[in-house]
Amino acid sequence: MKQLGSKIRGFFNTRLGFFALAVALFWAKTYWAYQTKFNLGVSGKMQNLLLVLNPLPTTILLFGVALYISGRKSYITMLIIDALTSLWLFANVLYYREFSDFMTFSLIKGSSSVSSNLSTGVMGIMRASDWLVFVDVAILILLLAFHVIRMDTRPIKKLFAVGVTLLAGLMFGSNLSMAYHDRSGLLTRTFDNNYIVKYLGLNAYTVFDGVKTAQTSATKANAKASDMNSVLVYLKKNRIDPNAQYTGVAKGKNVFIIHLESFQQFLIDYKWDGQEVTPNLNKLFHESDTLSFDNFFHQVGQGKTSDAETMMENSLFGLPEGSAMSLLGTSNTFQAAPAIMDQQGYTTAALHGGVASFWNRDNAYKSWGYDYFFSKSYYQNIKNDFLGYGIKDKLFMRQAAGYIEQLPQPFYAKLITVTNHYPYPLDKKNQSIAKTDTGDKTVDGYVQTAHYLDQAIGEFMAWLKKTGLDKTSMIVFYGDHFGISANHKDAVAQLLGKDSFDDFDNAMFQRVPLMIHMDGLKGGINHTYGGEIDVLPTIMNLLGISNKGYIQFGSDLLAANRNQTVAFRNGDFVSPTYTKIGSNYYDTKTGEQLKKLTQAQKEAVDAMTNRVTTELSLSDRVVNRDLLRFYTPNGFTKVDKSDYSYTQSKALEMLQAADDKNKTSLIDKNNGKSTMNEYKTDAPEMAGLKEFADSYSSSSSSASSSSGTTSASSSSATSDSSDKDK
Repeated sequence: MKQLGSKIRGFFNTRLGFFALAVALFWAKTYWAYQTKFNLGVSGKMQNLLLVLNPLPTTILLFGVALYISGRKSYITMLIIDALTSLWLFANVLYYREFSDFMTFSLIKGSSSVSSNLSTGVMGIMRASDWLVFVDVAILILLLAFHVIRMDTRPIKKLFAVGVTLLAGLMFGSNLSMAYHDRSGLLTRTFDNNYIVKYLGLNAYTVFDGVKTAQTSATKANAKASDMNSVLVYLKKNRIDPNAQYTGVAKGKNVFIIHLESFQQFLIDYKWDGQEVTPNLNKLFHESDTLSFDNFFHQVGQGKTSDAETMMENSLFGLPEGSAMSLLGTSNTFQAAPAIMDQQGYTTAALHGGVASFWNRDNAYKSWGYDYFFSKSYYQNIKNDFLGYGIKDKLFMRQAAGYIEQLPQPFYAKLITVTNHYPYPLDKKNQSIAKTDTGDKTVDGYVQTAHYLDQAIGEFMAWLKKTGLDKTSMIVFYGDHFGISANHKDAVAQLLGKDSFDDFDNAMFQRVPLMIHMDGLKGGINHTYGGEIDVLPTIMNLLGISNKGYIQFGSDLLAANRNQTVAFRNGDFVSPTYTKIGSNYYDTKTGEQLKKLTQAQKEAVDAMTNRVTTELSLSDRVVNRDLLRFYTPNGFTKVDKSDYSYTQSKALEMLQAADDKNKTSLIDKNNGKSTMNEYKTDAPEMAGLKEFADSYSSSSSSASSSSGTTSASSSSATSDSSDKDK
């Protein structure tokens, strides 16, 4: 026995032995992470076998690089490679926990636009067990440091090193062949990164993603006008006429787009501890002059909020990897809602209590044609006003109202809320409902921030009513994406009062609210299936603006005989009849998995699958190749980004000049007086700030004079400096 132990130790004291130990430890660690940190949807013997095997080829290939190096440097190189690949695994563990997806080069390339305020979220996501992905690196370093294993400085024949590389290549080829046998078209037709990792491994996925990113860059450079032909043919063939009954019913009205951060449909009419979580939104949902959609789904990918904005205002899908706003928002050509509305005589403005650069909004909004972007620097600093990703909703919406009242009418104004954002922190002074008791810390604070958001909406709607804007405006509320991911199934099951929560339940859980509220509108709850891609055509029809000729992949949600297949970014879909999740199909009405499809069912789901993959592919072609630079609809003027400036002093000067010219703002309609005294909030941060209220009202009123200043501009210095502290 002692002799066997001596032989084993002697083996590990060789370069080959240390290499084998490093590979084995990394393989074990990776397989453990696959099983415990990701939800890859592995089923069947073949997929389980591939999950066991797929870490080995790339690990042997990468670690084998060290075998080409002699002496101590070989060991150091192996440890560095181990540490770097472990760091990549660690980053993906954290990212996947929040977004149920893997990191991409496109995401990293655009990371500067989303890096602000992420530290709180990362700390909330992190778990102690995550650090175990570095345990193999620590073990190897300790074994060498305490001379349990000694470095073997004898050279290894290059032929042997080449043999190890060839072995890795052979193993990967076998892995790929087995994967294609189980999933044909794995690398050519899939829209879901989980499949690549499940079949080929995380490192192979990283290479695959890198190749795709490089191909996308080359594709844009080589694009030509004729590339648009297939897009135009498809859209013409599949265009559905909008609902004529609703055409132009909101013509000339102001438009509010209220972005409900991370807000899911299940919150409507949901009660916790005997209390309505969202009473104000519940009331709006059921009012007779609100069009409410209860089968409306978010369709975002990695871009999350930015994807939702892209779809809502362009009727183009987000990218399969990364964020279109971040990566292409500065350089691409768009024909977005703000530009369309602007050319119809509307003043357009986006209002957000976060930093302007987040998701590259300060550049993308220029490409979209927003006249104004009132971001964080425009708002007066109030103690404890900032939370995570921006100013708390009650404080933000109150101050945003001060700019809204100055906008020449009609206007198109988007307000982006942020308080209901992961990790759902809310100070005790603002808590007015108890946390849920699922035991999941990520989930239990969700109702508190949702309730706070609802209260902010109630205050804003009360102001609209007092000022009369409720009579002259169409207000669109929408949830941008899920608030609770599929990684919290047990907690969600408890919230919904279900015994379990499977993949089908999770697909249905992706419903988010869409409500279109307007005085005199023929409303009601509409059960059509639709998604964010459909909102722009719907709004345009209500305003009496034809979308014929525009490159939009959605359709009017009120149109008769519209196709109700809702595409998810990964290629899955839901419809009133069938739902596709991965390689499984379900009866949407019953939730029953269809394990053996009839011929009629197969034809139906094949047609839906083909529609989804076609639309995603064509939309990706338009965005990745920047094809809109080659095509301009009749009556539309191409956006010139140089026409826009969101520098505070210049923007306020422009706003003043526009108001002087038009004299149609709410302040003008109110005899030159601000309406801010009509805006009531119970935000505790405002308690005792009479000086703020008075100065804000006074300076807002002065906007109708030649001074051209507001309280926000007068406080910009404190606001800018406070960014550094927060």
